[in-house]
Amino acid sequence: MQQRTIGSRKVGAIGLGCMNLSHAYGHPPAKEDAIRLLHRAYDLGVTHFDTAALYGFGSNETLVGEALKDRRDQIYLASKCVMTGVDGKRVIDGRPESLMRTIDEALQRLQTDYIDLYYLHRWDKNVPIEDSMGAMSRMVEQGKIGGVGLSEMSADTLRKAHAVHPITAMQTEYSLWTRNAEIAVLNACRELGVTFVAFSPVARGFLCDGMADLDSLAEKDIRRNMPRFQEPNSSANQRLYNSFKTLAAEAGCAPGQLALCWLLAQGEDILPIPGTRSIAHLEENLGAAELNIDPSILQAAGELINQDTVSGPRYPAVTQMEIDTEEFSD
Repeated sequence: MQQRTIGSRKVGAIGLGCMNLSHAYGHPPAKEDAIRLLHRAYDLGVTHFDTAALYGFGSNETLVGEALKDRRDQIYLASKCVMTGVDGKRVIDGRPESLMRTIDEALQRLQTDYIDLYYLHRWDKNVPIEDSMGAMSRMVEQGKIGGVGLSEMSADTLRKAHAVHPITAMQTEYSLWTRNAEIAVLNACRELGVTFVAFSPVARGFLCDGMADLDSLAEKDIRRNMPRFQEPNSSANQRLYNSFKTLAAEAGCAPGQLALCWLLAQGEDILPIPGTRSIAHLEENLGAAELNIDPSILQAAGELINQDTVSGPRYPAVTQMEIDTEEFSD
């Protein structure tokens, strides 16, 4: 696989977001199937694996740690703090003492003595970002983490955090149908030399298979509560996908591959981390790194699906209040 740089490390251009092996999209796969997928990803050239304390309330870190402990020196391991599970409930806690406890728990679950990249999963708005960053700086000094990342934060917060300690990466949703990063934070990353890690690069599966039938989704699948997957937005977005699928056929690739190729073409400093529970889908995603799509088709994809053509906000109002990313005006 072609390589890109995150911090001072070279990694495969496409990484693996491990969240949905334990969290968010319905019923997780059996443990042995999840481990088989992680091993297959590694065999295909994935070296950048991304997890978090939140995913499965720690169980995803445990899974990743067990599956990849024998390959630890060959991979770039990323995890996240601030959002965790406490007594079975999701909490956002960016207090320094909480972060220092979370890193020790994460190291134990991941069966390692350091994490290459550790993100503040969200900005806890009850805690100055400088205070949370102070704890992250201590982790670096103690050798527990190699670099500090931020997730779903604005350009302004990035600059404040970077003034305390250099930021290695910013992780935010970025795809054809979510362009918020283009408002300000992507430029801020480039100004500061921060790598941009794009989660949900195939739009939570939409750019692979079209609009999900909500009735077919598991009760706790997070897409059930996302406005873009609800009517009347879902029907409008499905029409977009139908045209996108035709465009992918013209390019001679799968729709999800076209979405990933478009994202890779936005800059060498962008690293997508699609997730999947299917080895076939994994192989398809990673194949995008080797494709050479005509620039005119990539341009057409961007003109077809963007913030002006997609229907509905990406998050419900309650979730929107928790994030710090810039938003397009209506």
